Amino acid sequence: MNIVLYTLKAVAFALTNPYLVFFLVIISIFLYMQNKKTSAMQKMIIGEQINSPFELTISQLVMGIFGGVLSSIIMAYFGVTFYQNSAIEILFLISVFLTVVNPRFICFSYSGAILGALSIINSLIASLYGTKEIQLFKFDIASLMTMIAVLHFVEGLLIITDGSRGTVPVFTKREDKIIGGFVMKRYWVVPIALFIILSGNYTLDMADTVPMPNWWPIIHTTIPLEILKKSIVMLIPFYGMLGYNSITFTKTKRAKVNSSGFLIIAYSIALFVLAQLCYISIIYKILVVLFAPIAHEGIIYLQRYNELNEEPLYVSEEGIKVLEVAPYSPADSMNIKSGDSLIGINDREIEKEEDILEMIKNTQGDMIFKIKKINGVIREVTYGEAQRKNRLGIVFVPKYIPKDKVVVKVKEDNFSDVLNKIKNKDKDGDE
Repeated sequence: MNIVLYTLKAVAFALTNPYLVFFLVIISIFLYMQNKKTSAMQKMIIGEQINSPFELTISQLVMGIFGGVLSSIIMAYFGVTFYQNSAIEILFLISVFLTVVNPRFICFSYSGAILGALSIINSLIASLYGTKEIQLFKFDIASLMTMIAVLHFVEGLLIITDGSRGTVPVFTKREDKIIGGFVMKRYWVVPIALFIILSGNYTLDMADTVPMPNWWPIIHTTIPLEILKKSIVMLIPFYGMLGYNSITFTKTKRAKVNSSGFLIIAYSIALFVLAQLCYISIIYKILVVLFAPIAHEGIIYLQRYNELNEEPLYVSEEGIKVLEVAPYSPADSMNIKSGDSLIGINDREIEKEEDILEMIKNTQGDMIFKIKKINGVIREVTYGEAQRKNRLGIVFVPKYIPKDKVVVKVKEDNFSDVLNKIKNKDKDGDE
């Protein structure tokens, strides 16, 4: 129980220390600006924003704090430990830098592999030439990769619980058919508390140190046990960021985040198991450092392969497929859901999207919508005349694309590119 209390204390310090809070504020502003783009895209496509920038940002911060606490407690119990003079904080800076190159590189598997490789090279040079290892790049590979495994485990949980928030509907063309899908992009700021072995000349209040139980550590660290038992360790907080970027045309939003989250969790378990073999020899250290980025790339490739080879889910074949429904809209009150199909209005079959707009415009009184649910059941709902004062609140998947429609063909999972394409098409349509 002492480990939990000390970990919570360290995380609380990250949330109250002025310097660390300033960093958190800067990251929050960045997230808010990204979420403004998300809300703008929702409004462009759906006609109204589903999630406000404030709501999206707050959920990222709250879920990130939850993830940070959970990962810190798990790592504390496992015994993830680093030397004081090692630059473990560089891990988080490298991730931010790599994000500029490609958003998916925010993942710690890439920055961790870089630090792990530097540590192995540092150790090999020292052993070959009989020199001392450079403390800056002296890492316990088992601890480093266990930390990355734990962070991915928590990332998988965050994807499952919060990854579908702020999704944006998009369209693309495949085999002469228009298909609908969703773009997903979420970041979470996580306060992380790590055990640091203090050097002999480090002075501090002993109340800040953490007395460790006899069974600690759990993992097979390459730091000699006698050093760990005699060392003074302290939980020091850092801030990191976890992210999720994806596009799906073959799954519902919920199914997509579930499959992505469970894949990441499976990856984290495999990485954790390999990390526990590092104490055997340098071969296993090299293996786990290579496995981290290669296996992560494999997950990305697998998901892209599935997207290209599985049947698209949102295609208008019988009637017009519903891609998205705005909350609190007339369509939502009629219990119309994403994946349903509108096949008829007032006993008239619907062949194209323009039929819907024409009938809504020209029909007086209540209208009867014939809806084919995603499970195949057909039911009728009433679209009252009074409800037509507001937008219907549905994004339909068209059977063809008129020239004046704002539709984006998505090939890559670059969220900013999608936004820019939509904005440009919107401007072109106004000219």
